[in-house]
Amino acid sequence: MSEQPFAQADAEWLELTAMARAWLASPLGELLLGEERRALDEELARCFGGYLVHYGPAQAEPPRAPQIRCNVRLGAPLAGVHIACEEQAWPLGEHATDVVVLQHGLDFSLSPHGLLREAARSVRPGGYLLITGVNPWSAWGLRHYFARDGFRRARCIAPGRLADWLSLLGFALEKRRFGCYRPPLSAPAWQMRLAGMEGWGSRLQTPGGGFYLLVARKLVVGLRPLRPVPRASMGKLLPLPVAKVSRRESKNWQERSE
Repeated sequence: MSEQPFAQADAEWLELTAMARAWLASPLGELLLGEERRALDEELARCFGGYLVHYGPAQAEPPRAPQIRCNVRLGAPLAGVHIACEEQAWPLGEHATDVVVLQHGLDFSLSPHGLLREAARSVRPGGYLLITGVNPWSAWGLRHYFARDGFRRARCIAPGRLADWLSLLGFALEKRRFGCYRPPLSAPAWQMRLAGMEGWGSRLQTPGGGFYLLVARKLVVGLRPLRPVPRASMGKLLPLPVAKVSRRESKNWQERSE
């Protein structure tokens, strides 16, 4: 895909996506994406089916599901994207995919509600929707208020609020994970010294990680059983009395009939 966007695309959305892509390509962005990839690889290894759709502003190669036949990447008309589309106009039919991954797509979106509805519509009943985002209740969420790059534009939607949105769209939240417990320090030396925090945080799964990962499954709408139609009462069958006939009376009746 060319770096030149198509003319009909929203200019504000393209600018936001480009700024997000530039920040995710920075050392801090690569650190965050690297920790996310480990968590996504573990969750996607349990998924199977025909199609996986990935949506997000990062230029890096997205994680793949080994048991899914086709991995498709949607997004802005930039390098690495397979199918260019706007965030609220996915060229997919309803229930077309088995898994959808929104990797920071909601963080850098003009309309998070619209994007989430579009992603939810594309997932088949019983399929999965995986969402990663910057945790607002972390050092990373605090840093974005003081950032001077594209990270300043991140929305940092709280995972609890996002879980409520998923419930309204017919999804059941199966798992909530956190990762990247190192603070967002630019110096590589400090990142190396604090690398041990990742193992400690992953074991305890405290909600202070730099990103969250939500794994939600689309509920299967069951068939509503029909109530049996009550039949009209036909009444009970009662035995009729039968008159007893003796052998003598039977013989006389036979002689008369002859």
